[in-house]
Amino acid sequence: MTDFDPAPDSEAGESRWQAGTDTFGRVYDAVLGLTSPTAYTDVADLADCSPNAAKKHLDRLAEMGVARANRESRPATYERNEGYLEWQDASRIAADLSVEEIIDRVAELEARRSEYESRFDADDPSAVSVFDAADHETVHERMEAVSDWRRAIRDRRLYELARRLAENDGRLIPA
Repeated sequence: MTDFDPAPDSEAGESRWQAGTDTFGRVYDAVLGLTSPTAYTDVADLADCSPNAAKKHLDRLAEMGVARANRESRPATYERNEGYLEWQDASRIAADLSVEEIIDRVAELEARRSEYESRFDADDPSAVSVFDAADHETVHERMEAVSDWRRAIRDRRLYELARRLAENDGRLIPA
């Protein structure tokens, strides 16, 4: 294999990719699985393609906003763009629910957030120390509650974004 081949020879005999998945699709799937900046050469390994093919497709995904590139590092690194994933989730919600259903869900999430603020006498989940409890069961309960509180805050932002998209025909800013 040369650096310009679209896919390396598979010695394992079995590909982890579904038959018919092209190089771009494999790089796209690989970048969505990244949780930290990753060298394009490592993405090539994940996507079963050459480093040059991975870099070409990663640059395209960065231009599209799906990934973020750090071309200053050597080798260049890429990571998924969390904002893109949030926009994609919000778009799905906006397509599946009416504006009224979205507004109702935002109100439910806001009420849940307020309950946690009152319960823990704090404005933010990061201000809560989950390990200040006397026993393991209480620590576990507090960890679950703080995790749910964070999820409620994130989901509220997501549903608020979905509301804006639904009210503006898929746009964030009214036309």
